[in-house]
Formats: sequence, structure tokens, C-alpha cells
Amino acid sequence: MTTTEMPAVHECTVSGCSYNHDGCHAFAITVGGGNGSADCGTFVPLNTKGGLDRVVAQVGACSRTDCRHNRSLECTASSIRVGPGDGDHAANCLTYTR
Repeated sequence: MTTTEMPAVHECTVSGCSYNHDGCHAFAITVGGGNGSADCGTFVPLNTKGGLDRVVAQVGACSRTDCRHNRSLECTASSIRVGPGDGDHAANCLTYTR
């Protein structure tokens, strides 16, 4: 896998994230977390929308080494889905699988 083959963020349903407006518009996201879930570390809860106009967000890094899709801190899934996590200010990688 090379950097041009990073998995796309196929879907994001977290309406409170500044990068989500008709899909994720961050250039790349980071998946992490240590609370038993795979948190989207790029989640930003602001009223201002951000990101790039024409982009398919990718997974830039994943620190959930217990995920079956993680190889050498890189995500090997073909694409991922991001959705609401616990609480108002959380987003999780829904593709995370042990």
C-alpha cells in the first residue's frame, strides 16, 4: 500500500463535525482512541464548516493496533464509515473490527 492508496472515508454521519458537509471534506483523518472505540481524531465540533471543496477524505493514520484492518499503523480496509460516538462531541470509525 502506498500513500496514494489510502482508504477513503466512504461515509460520515456525524452532523456536528465541521468537516462533514455532504460527506467528509478533511484531506485525511486520524483514527485513534483508547476508550474501547476507534475515535475519529479529526472531529472538530464548530459551527464553521471547513475542509477542501473537492475531496474524498482518506484515512491518514490509525493508532488502533487491535483493529484487524491495521497493519503498521496504516488502515488496510478498502474504505471506512464514520458515525456518531458516545456523547455530543465524538465521532467513531464504524469499520473498526477486532
